[in-house]
Amino acid sequence: MASSDVKPKSISRAKKWSEEIENLFRFQQAGYRDEIEYKQVKQVSMVDRWPDTGYVKKLQRRDNTFYYYNKQRECDDKEVHKVKIYAY
Repeated sequence: MASSDVKPKSISRAKKWSEEIENLFRFQQAGYRDEIEYKQVKQVSMVDRWPDTGYVKKLQRRDNTFYYYNKQRECDDKEVHKVKIYAY
């Protein structure tokens, strides 16, 4: 990869749901740490988002298949603790 690779300095787990946690859940379900890693790997400048909620709409996995997400929340409360929050 290029010298623009950004590595996280620390990691923590999500404690409660928020819009940020919802989007992280979607990126991690598709196999990426977060939006930063997705943009680096896929060489894209924008991520498809729902205009009314701002949630991620579509992501391309590393094997080039797509994940499509609903407008509504998809990260249930029982899944929140699985989401990793990376600090740079």
